[in-house]
Amino acid sequence: MSAFSDVELLQDFLTEAGDLLEDVDSKLVELEQRPEDAELLATVFRGFHTIKGGAGFLEATHLVELCHKTENLFDLLRAKKLLLNAEMMDSIMAATGEVHRMFGEMRNGQQPGAAPFELLDALDDAIHGRTAAPAVAAAPDEQLQPTLIADEPASPLGSTALAHDNFFGDELDWAALYEAAVGVPPRELEQAALSVDMATAAISRQAAAAVRPKAAPPKAKAAAPAAAVQKENTIRVDTARFDQILNLSGEIGLTKNRLNCLFQTIAGSGSNEDAIKSLDTVMGQLDMLVSDLQSAVMKARMQPVGRVFQKYSRLARDVSRQLGKDVELVIEGAETEVDKSILEELNDPLIHLVRNAVDHGIETIEDRIACGKNPKGIVNLSARQTGDHIVIEIQDDGRGMRPEIIREKAVEKGLINAEEAGQLSVQDSLQLIFLPGFSTKDQISDISGRGVGMDVVKTNIQRLNGRIEIQSDPGQGSTITILLPLTLAILPVLMLKLEEQIYSLPLSCVREIIPIEEDKVQYVGSKPTMVVRGEVIPLLDLAVLIGRESSPTPKVGVLAISSNKACILAVDSMVGQDEVMIKPLDGVKPKGVAGATLSGEGLLVLVLELRELIEGKL
Repeated sequence: MSAFSDVELLQDFLTEAGDLLEDVDSKLVELEQRPEDAELLATVFRGFHTIKGGAGFLEATHLVELCHKTENLFDLLRAKKLLLNAEMMDSIMAATGEVHRMFGEMRNGQQPGAAPFELLDALDDAIHGRTAAPAVAAAPDEQLQPTLIADEPASPLGSTALAHDNFFGDELDWAALYEAAVGVPPRELEQAALSVDMATAAISRQAAAAVRPKAAPPKAKAAAPAAAVQKENTIRVDTARFDQILNLSGEIGLTKNRLNCLFQTIAGSGSNEDAIKSLDTVMGQLDMLVSDLQSAVMKARMQPVGRVFQKYSRLARDVSRQLGKDVELVIEGAETEVDKSILEELNDPLIHLVRNAVDHGIETIEDRIACGKNPKGIVNLSARQTGDHIVIEIQDDGRGMRPEIIREKAVEKGLINAEEAGQLSVQDSLQLIFLPGFSTKDQISDISGRGVGMDVVKTNIQRLNGRIEIQSDPGQGSTITILLPLTLAILPVLMLKLEEQIYSLPLSCVREIIPIEEDKVQYVGSKPTMVVRGEVIPLLDLAVLIGRESSPTPKVGVLAISSNKACILAVDSMVGQDEVMIKPLDGVKPKGVAGATLSGEGLLVLVLELRELIEGKL
């Protein structure tokens, strides 16, 4: 049996070789700046040599052939028998692109096809010292080809559920929502609890109140969309972190055994003060252990942003050469860690931002010299942790953005009218670049001009519960700042009530809680508003937004902000602040809902998606 048919062996090779190739890509960009660096030449040589060895074991002959030729070229370079030049580097970059392409075919279970003859000939010419036209570089990696999904952004939870057009309404199947969040229907959960004498009145109330007698059956799922680029489903974790998780799970097991013993003692002897005190102590220990375990698991999922950042050096190099510019990408804070799921979703936005910085931001060499600047443009990509958030900045020293030109282009493309443009501040004008269809380019190229890019960037960042800001100094450059939570698994929320039903809002969009007094409610164009510190803010009834009957006298207002739009949500009362683990609602996700969780009493709590709720209401 061929080794290629061994799925586990193939996956191990692709994981190891993929890391090696990413390292080779980043080292090649450095090598272009220091072509005689012996250590860099040796590192790249070893990378191709190792990949070739694994490919040979898997009988991937075309991959072996390509790596062998590239390895031979680097053997001559490190022996100083050849000198690296621009044409030779183009052929090498094209070779790494082909290796990425072959890895993609192997992930799909296929032996990789042969590299183009032009590339193999170019490598042979370079090895023998002959001058040849450089091979055209292939796309470096499918992960560097952004997937544009702007029409229907997914929930921040990564759910594949179909978002219904209606909000809550009569068709909302609370039983299905409960089952999607918990894994079993409410009544099954109640029966399971009764079987071990641990049922609570809270679950009974939930089953009676939440399940509607005539709930419509769940709608059939839509056909699955075309398969997207397969995401990496493995993660590398320091063994010390898993040792900590193992120890904590063992401690929790011992504490669970103590709880069982105490439960039996209390159940058998009625009221026992000593047993109750011991139970209180054990519950405190269990609470601490569970918190520590959650923290340890979160740390195990954290990955350095450098794993993604290092790919963009190659991207910036290829785009700048295509445009005839001299651009260097400087990476800072590569060791900063963020949750793996967020890191994967960051790929598309950062591709757009790096490409835009090189294409739109950095001037041509001639223009930079005329302005008295260094001919080489600098794009700085940095990351840092601030509290429980990660801050990513893309900064360039290029031409900057001129608000008046942005406004003119937006009016020209019919995105806003002249009257609206005249009322925009500088910051609001810069935000126009995120409108769908906006572009400052008059002609469409392979790199830009279609007006799909920055709107996708903003949509994807909002999906991650983040926000994006712009600062620009005309003639000096621009800085785009992305602020993101460190993880999406545990979400701080504000619990609030409409009648007896609890809902929650992500705390990131909540600014303050204010009382609603009738004499302070003002009407502007027949719409209720309130004045908060001199600012007129729309007042929206949350019950109406989610399709319930309006409360006659809502008492509390939640001042919330989404997409730079402020509103006050009128609710009946506040429950408090909490940190919850979100459950996706596969197949039954209504529009305006991000997911669901359970309260401490076992009640179903829907986590609301503010941006969807207020869309078109302000």
